Amino acid sequence: MITGRFFAAGADRRIAITIFILLAIAIIVPLLNLAVSPTSAFYVPSYVVALTGKYLCYALLALALDLVWGYCGILSLGHGAFFALGGYAMGMYLMRQIGSRGVYGNPLLPDFMVFLNYGELPWFWYGFDQFWFAAIMVLAVPGLLAFVFGWFAFRSRVTGVYLSIITQAMTYALLLAFFRNDMGFGGNNGLTDFKDILGYNVQADATRSALFAASAVTLALAVFVTWAIVGSKYGKLLMAVRDAESRTRFLGWRAENVKLFAFTVSAVMAGIAGALYVPQVGIINPGEFEPSNSIEVVVWAAVGGRGTIVGPIIGALVVNAGKSWFTGVLPAFWLFALGGLFVAVTLFLPKGIVGMWDSWRGNARALRAASITNPINGEAGTDPAVPPPPKIVRSAARTPGDWSASGPEPQPAE
Repeated sequence: MITGRFFAAGADRRIAITIFILLAIAIIVPLLNLAVSPTSAFYVPSYVVALTGKYLCYALLALALDLVWGYCGILSLGHGAFFALGGYAMGMYLMRQIGSRGVYGNPLLPDFMVFLNYGELPWFWYGFDQFWFAAIMVLAVPGLLAFVFGWFAFRSRVTGVYLSIITQAMTYALLLAFFRNDMGFGGNNGLTDFKDILGYNVQADATRSALFAASAVTLALAVFVTWAIVGSKYGKLLMAVRDAESRTRFLGWRAENVKLFAFTVSAVMAGIAGALYVPQVGIINPGEFEPSNSIEVVVWAAVGGRGTIVGPIIGALVVNAGKSWFTGVLPAFWLFALGGLFVAVTLFLPKGIVGMWDSWRGNARALRAASITNPINGEAGTDPAVPPPPKIVRSAARTPGDWSASGPEPQPAE
């Protein structure tokens, strides 16, 4: 039913094009990396595949934020925490795959635990030697945290800037906790030196291409799921809570439940993005919990255009591509450029790139329609083939307030 509505609705053409492009690059880019000679002009180097795959993970994170910020009005400054938790869950699986190939050769304990004189594997590391268990934790840990956090926050009716502040405080608290060596997550160094994923070398070109394809396909699926959510009856209710929460409550809806569902789904999407990100960059450390990372995600969504689904994806790709270039040319000024970009977008592009494009297209269509309706001098009825509409005048012979078309009064029948 949903897929039929998706392919039948002309208004969803942009979403369909986005999904098609993502699925296309999921096939084309790995082929250009693996099947084309390095001397060919069409060859895509492995570092470009890994870098672009990282950008796609960022785009998925921005889309997760757009679900709650663009469609529910929840400005979360803590989505970096959900991203990092998903990344740590995947990193724990990758660390368990190292086994005796580590520096210290311990088949059970990761190297950092041997270095810190751990006597045994902590209980919360059990099960992460299995990929299916790690995949469940990627979904469950961020989702459970978001559910518990949202349960208390939304039922307490914390909104606006106060909610943004406590989401940032949550992220900072996790940052401090994961920095501790006794937490069992590698402390400041985090988790790194990964070897295999599902039995394949994470450094191999084929594995990197497969991870890129997985990121693109997952992002395409997330676009479809987000479109299905916001296009459903629940999505209309979600936007009603965003625009007039008090009025929605007066109509009998539990606004806190509406927001809780969206917040939890968004956190799960962010966790998946983090899980795909870690094997492509080769490391996960507490720096991913930095509040500045969550603020950057807000910038991506704002630049692309929040509440548009496609906009945050474009914003994430554009801003991170610019970051890669800018940090190579003027690395000391990147943060100033990022702040200036956010200020400029707020002042001159409040609807973002996609919103500006929609406004321009709407104005162009209005002008075109006006030119078709009024082809000569801007007045209706100038076409001789179309008779002018009757003029409405007030008739003094009728009761006050009675209106009729001008013309001779009808004569009584004889």
